[in-house]
Amino acid sequence: MPTIDALSHRLDEYLTSDQIARVRRAYFYAEQAHDGQRRKSGEPYVTHPLAVANILAGMHMDHQSLMAAMLHDVIEDTEIDYGGIEGQFGTSVADIVDGVSKLTHLEFETKAEAQAENFQKMVLAMAEDIRVILVKLADRLHNMRTLGAMRPDKQRRIARETLDIYAPIAARLGMRDLQVELEDLAFQSYFPMRAKRIRRAVVHARGQRKDIIEQMRESMQTRLDQEGLSGQVSGREKHLYSIYRKMKVQRKAFADIMDVFAFRVVTDSVDDCYRILGAVHNLYKPVPGCFKDYIAIPKANGYQSLHTVLFGARGMTIEVQIRTRDMDAVASQGIAEHSHYKVKGSTETARGSYNRARKWVQGLLEMQQNAGDSMEFIESVKKDLFPDEVYIFTPKGRILELPRGATPVDFAYAVHTDIGNSCVSCRINRRLAPLSEPLESGQTVEIITTPRAQPNMAWLNFVVTGKARTSIRHFLKNQQRNESVELGRRLLSQFMGNYGASLDDIDSERLAQLLKEADFKTLDDLLEDIGMGNRMAYVVARRLRPEAQTEQDAAPVEQGRALAIRGAEGMVMQYARCCHPIPGDAIIGHVSSGRGLVVHRTECRNIGYLRDNPEKTIYLEWSAPQDNEEEFVVGLQLEVRSQRGIIANLATAAAHVGANLLKIDSGERDGQLCSVQMELTVFNRVHLARVIRKLRGLSSVNHITRQ
Repeated sequence: MPTIDALSHRLDEYLTSDQIARVRRAYFYAEQAHDGQRRKSGEPYVTHPLAVANILAGMHMDHQSLMAAMLHDVIEDTEIDYGGIEGQFGTSVADIVDGVSKLTHLEFETKAEAQAENFQKMVLAMAEDIRVILVKLADRLHNMRTLGAMRPDKQRRIARETLDIYAPIAARLGMRDLQVELEDLAFQSYFPMRAKRIRRAVVHARGQRKDIIEQMRESMQTRLDQEGLSGQVSGREKHLYSIYRKMKVQRKAFADIMDVFAFRVVTDSVDDCYRILGAVHNLYKPVPGCFKDYIAIPKANGYQSLHTVLFGARGMTIEVQIRTRDMDAVASQGIAEHSHYKVKGSTETARGSYNRARKWVQGLLEMQQNAGDSMEFIESVKKDLFPDEVYIFTPKGRILELPRGATPVDFAYAVHTDIGNSCVSCRINRRLAPLSEPLESGQTVEIITTPRAQPNMAWLNFVVTGKARTSIRHFLKNQQRNESVELGRRLLSQFMGNYGASLDDIDSERLAQLLKEADFKTLDDLLEDIGMGNRMAYVVARRLRPEAQTEQDAAPVEQGRALAIRGAEGMVMQYARCCHPIPGDAIIGHVSSGRGLVVHRTECRNIGYLRDNPEKTIYLEWSAPQDNEEEFVVGLQLEVRSQRGIIANLATAAAHVGANLLKIDSGERDGQLCSVQMELTVFNRVHLARVIRKLRGLSSVNHITRQ
């Protein structure tokens, strides 16, 4: 069993005696706080924080991280609070402990929701201090090592959570050693029989091919020595979960995966990496199209290495990774390697990994702020945790890493949220391309923006990054609220005008009482509810009218007093599909629950039963024409003489006067006559009149009516 003295001896390698003394004090504080508590295995509880600190010591983490590891369960499992830890060990340690602590004091409907809230809190803490996630990962690793003491159902739940969240986070932060152990432990707990069979098959396959692997390793090492290149060649073991995932995702047999032998070459400099690449390519033939240079273009988690695939002896395939010692350290420890070098001066490789991690965490924070709730946030994060990356160039040569399948919209949001919100089109390698086209590595993408543009709800059907998805949803949600508030304000103002008052005349006490009854915090919340059609404006106006007004004194609704609308009012104003109103038509509206204001033509039969009810309908008028005219959909019913090419002639005639044809259907025939339905867009009634006049000019057209 580990002891604090053994840990102190390990820490002598890189911490000062004063720092070690602080770590020891944190241990004894935790020991006293957890006195009498035991783990499921029966061991004293303090063995767990001590084991977590040992894991972090193996990464050469700083003394504050080790102190937080000792104390990480104190807030959760004892009566000591944040203030107690802050007073004893300082704000930095207390913040890390608070970030790692679980939200046990909150009640959630489901365990998934609890996990999402817990992770959301951790992200907020990570944004302040990234050491939070390192302590949390070490905590999870020790829990996985001792998972056998838990009930089988809890083992499966924790293992699934580890595979879904914590192992991918370790991978995203470049901490491969920790990721591999988490995955294998979780795999053995979640799929014990599959893990057992694969382990048995790996041992059998390794024993059969041990001599061949050693021969190929020696031949590569000999060639490097002959070329005078310093490099250490070693075999690279495939871990169990990696084999299982390849078998499942790539649909490969176990024999196909184990036929590929993996070697790693670690050298001193980047220059030597490329020289060694040439040497191994001279020794064995490279497989075309299987070379990747992650030194020139690092992965999103800071990983750097040269990857190549060779045809080895006896026709076997060899995977070779070539990297420097610094790159190898960062590949194993990821951002934890940065902490190790903070005392001695960071290497460029470690700094790059750390900066990328910080950028990713800041991206998580932005997603968290835009997400509607914790479940939406964690679903977005999961998509970002499994990136099979493509590398895309900006027009100025900057490289962005995106998940495979990413589109120009994902790229635009990766550059900046404002770029994504205002993008209208794009160029891929200087050619115009759809915003939904999946991107490929090496492409140069230019985003075309305009200040009036805004995100389209249809983008949610093809974006793949969490940042793009949450940003689009956040914009649309805010846009709908703003437009609902504005429409609600105009509707309430109109009905208040019937009482000779305005919104400025509303009595504050009456308003406060109404807001309290409706469970709203502000007037804008009430106006939004009115704009969305969930609350009738005339009922609210009656409640808020001046005291001098009585029901009998109230002025009758002035039908001449109409609400002016523009061409496109946004998401909370819709144009009825039954009558397709356009500017110039006499219009009337009614507020539909959840849909906002629905606009009809005055003569529309579907609004007839409401037309004489001033409390249910609102008389509307079109405002002055705007500079940027909007297009409106209109339907036409035509009776034409059936002849060859009639559909093409109708479409050409409509296009000739600037109408955009959306749909054209040929209906029933009656002898030589045929009915045709056209759906097109026009600017107003004047434009529609020109379209109808042009269509009537065709000799084959007998009759036209507007639907």
